[in-house]
Amino acid sequence: MKLVKQVICLMGVLLIAACSGAASNSTVDALNKAQAVGSPFTKTLAAEYRDYANMKQNQFMDHADALHFARKGLASASGVVVMPETLDDWDLSDKNIVDLTQARADLVDALENGGRELASDKAGVAQAKFDCWVEQQEESWSKDVPCKTQFADALKALQDVVGKKPVEEAFPAPVTEMPKGEPVAVEQAMFIVFFDWDKNDITASANDVLDAVAQEIRSRKDINGIVVVGHTDTSGGNNYNQKLSLRRAEAVKNGLIARGVDAAKLRAEGRGKTDLLVQTADGVREPANRRAQITLE
Repeated sequence: MKLVKQVICLMGVLLIAACSGAASNSTVDALNKAQAVGSPFTKTLAAEYRDYANMKQNQFMDHADALHFARKGLASASGVVVMPETLDDWDLSDKNIVDLTQARADLVDALENGGRELASDKAGVAQAKFDCWVEQQEESWSKDVPCKTQFADALKALQDVVGKKPVEEAFPAPVTEMPKGEPVAVEQAMFIVFFDWDKNDITASANDVLDAVAQEIRSRKDINGIVVVGHTDTSGGNNYNQKLSLRRAEAVKNGLIARGVDAAKLRAEGRGKTDLLVQTADGVREPANRRAQITLE
């Protein structure tokens, strides 16, 4: 009986692995076929995530991380501004968290101060290399973490454009005002918030997105409205999913109001499972489809 239980347990593990592999295969394939739209930044980011997802899938057989980065790639390919990885989502040592927290702060500072517009290619590479560093650090690469070095180089190249001076520069040259890049057109500005299955709670990573959206809205004078559209995956019935998608949109709307966004400019809608980011059969729990998309008008 003990042997039977062990065999059943092993079969369960293999089944889970097979399901994970199938999901990552289909999502990576979808990303490979996707035609990127949106801003130059999101297009660059989509290409970077595509390359990394394919490497994790085909070289390392790391289906879970391939799936994760393929989903970020699909969101980027659709024109959505996805944020750098949130460290709370990863199993990292205290020392690594300290290093990565500072690195993420420097990256977000560069991105939010014109990096996405002034140097879209450098910004996309820097964000992708940061995410890669986080993933490699969790995998406990003992000595050299390739993406850490690549991120440092990419961030420096980005900071050179946005005007940040190295902290060790004892006698910095007089700072001349950098020409500001044109803001992303309103119709191209899109953000995405992902949700857990059957939930409408705002996660830690979703809070980062809402912070970025609120900052974008505050920095612009050409925004007349903000539309939040909630979505679900294909698991569950049509009526239930329609209500769940609207709850997700309302949760995002309330999160933006809490951040000072004018409630009169916000509109929340739900589309249930009718508008999928990743095409699946009915009854499939696809995390990339459990989302709310924020667009500006």
